[in-house]
Amino acid sequence: MAILGTGTYLPERWQTAEELAELTGMRPSSVTGKFGLRGKHLAAADEHVSDMAAQAGQQALEAAGTAPGDIGAVVYFGSTHKDHAVWQAAPKIAHTLGCDRAFALELDYVSCGGPVALRVCRNMLLAEPGIGPVLAVGASRESALLDHQDRWSQFVMSYGDGAAGAVLAPAASPPVVEVLGSHMITDGRYADDAMVPAGGTREPASHDTVERGRHVLRVENPSSMAGLLIVTLRRLTDVARGAAERSGIGLDDIDFVCTSHVKRRAHAALLDAVGVEVERSEYLDDTGHMTGVDTLFALDRAARAGRLRPGDHVLMIASGTGCTWAATIVRWGRS
Repeated sequence: MAILGTGTYLPERWQTAEELAELTGMRPSSVTGKFGLRGKHLAAADEHVSDMAAQAGQQALEAAGTAPGDIGAVVYFGSTHKDHAVWQAAPKIAHTLGCDRAFALELDYVSCGGPVALRVCRNMLLAEPGIGPVLAVGASRESALLDHQDRWSQFVMSYGDGAAGAVLAPAASPPVVEVLGSHMITDGRYADDAMVPAGGTREPASHDTVERGRHVLRVENPSSMAGLLIVTLRRLTDVARGAAERSGIGLDDIDFVCTSHVKRRAHAALLDAVGVEVERSEYLDDTGHMTGVDTLFALDRAARAGRLRPGDHVLMIASGTGCTWAATIVRWGRS
């Protein structure tokens, strides 16, 4: 299965590291150094997840040379914090783009949505090749869910807004960007560690939940979350190895890494674990973490900058709260 074209979108507003430092009480050097963030983009008040995803999807369609009416499925893999609560963005995105022949579906894999979406789309096209090209799109606007004064939630301080998309189809002829093997691991012991606590059935929305700030991202179990950080590098290495094996390659055959935005130290540790030099990765220090969007956004950026070579095996890898770790290998074929 091939990626025919990719696209991205970033809102115009850019929040600097200095602005973030003022909001959080940190030193600017900590924001840029420890957290690896020069700044991030923030959506305008009237700029929603479906809008941003449609912008990225339009760019992906144009890059692929695919007409909207030829798309057989629109798959949304972005943030669950969307235009409305208890609502699907995929049908809205499909309609906005004019993908009138497509059915729409959504994947809820939070920050590891990118690698999972590539896996699902690949397998769907293998099982039903008659579907036609598939458009995978994701967007995030979780910057609106941040409490900058909550020290336990500082790990989400880097959440920014943006979108990415890709058109996938059965490979017609080389050179193509080929989607290879994937691997995922889930450990539900961490399912209740981080969330927006209120607004669901366990803690319905009320005046009290609003007054107590229960409608923003919270770390509900800090001690468990601290343990998760230790486990994550091992699990990411496991899924990288599994995806490589299912792609018929070894870890030492990985040439480039596209991963979620994390702290600089965590990024370096992952690269060291898979044996890739820092120069052969895309670090999103000007966008921050856009949940499931990051990996596909990084692939698009690296490709447009000419950083990918024909034959490169690109590791798309991320972890999502819950907790799920996911990886997909892409073979770059364009000259």
